[in-house]
Amino acid sequence: MDFSFNETQNEVKELANKILTDMVTVDRLNAIDTQEERFDSELWAQLAEAGLLGVAFSEDNGGMGFGFTELCLFIEETGRTVAPVPVIPVIVGAGLPIQQFGDKALAEKLLPEVATGNLIITSAMTEPYNIDAENCQTKATKSGESYTLSGSKTAVVLASQANKLLVSADVDGVTGLFLVDSKAAGIALTQLGSTSYEPWYEVQFNNTPVEDVICIQEGAATWTEERLQAALCAHQVGVADKSMRITAEFTCERVQFDVPIGSFQAVQHRAADCFIDVTCLQLTTYQAVSLLDADRDATNEVMIAKIWAGDTGHRVSYAAQHLHGGTGIDKDYHLWRYSLFARQNEMLLGSSAELLGALGSRIAEGKAYTE
Repeated sequence: MDFSFNETQNEVKELANKILTDMVTVDRLNAIDTQEERFDSELWAQLAEAGLLGVAFSEDNGGMGFGFTELCLFIEETGRTVAPVPVIPVIVGAGLPIQQFGDKALAEKLLPEVATGNLIITSAMTEPYNIDAENCQTKATKSGESYTLSGSKTAVVLASQANKLLVSADVDGVTGLFLVDSKAAGIALTQLGSTSYEPWYEVQFNNTPVEDVICIQEGAATWTEERLQAALCAHQVGVADKSMRITAEFTCERVQFDVPIGSFQAVQHRAADCFIDVTCLQLTTYQAVSLLDADRDATNEVMIAKIWAGDTGHRVSYAAQHLHGGTGIDKDYHLWRYSLFARQNEMLLGSSAELLGALGSRIAEGKAYTE
């Protein structure tokens, strides 16, 4: 059986790599860092023009009509370049659930605008100390024919610039997905610090009117969360792989005792361990992604991939810093951004320890394998 990516998937990956490599230079990242928020609007527009923002949207919704695998290959390249663009919260966390669960006419109205970069809808699903998507503390209350929201969400990316928010909220024990105008009454934003300097916000809702109900359906929030977790794993593949390659290049150039330090056996063994980790992360990630792409149950596989993403990110980042010595933490060098994203990806949407415990519980309940 051939497990390699097909021609179309490789073309998407190569297109993304070309645009991101050309535009996301160290100098450009340094310039973006001086902005109030870490978001490259010019790059976002370029990705939209190339059709990459709509790679997983159907043609009716203004996209290329490809699947989740192609989208994750694109996301992997954003990790490889630590690109300052919110692909995961906007496309995976908001665009895909609108396409999957939303009214067809609404999807055909909104998603082409998202694909062209003219409309930013960001995902607001995370709540403090809660990794269970179906256990929302944010509440949706029906008033007549409409709903209002009360509660708060944290780590909402680019909430200050988004046009709309896709919010998960509890409705009588069932988690629904609701579309809210970012300027609606009752919304208050508090800027948060993030490990990677992404523009995060806490968003508070106080009887905030809902613009559109995407769905009130058991499992919709979990469907979205699992794809967000898998997308983070794909991003971590890019981050870890590039960290490893930066380190390999450095050890080939860094000379001690009149020879490159990459010729030392201890250095080679450390780098080889990184390669094994990155390869295992890639395999577990795309196993989960392929099952999600086929709309099959992938809960265990997503957990396994996210556990690997946390462990691999930690080990590769630690090894990269160790082999670089003091150079690795110098902000004039480019490794530090990868180390920060590796840590953030490790902890976001469930750490390895949390998910390992959850996976153990599923195994104890006899849910160890996909049927």
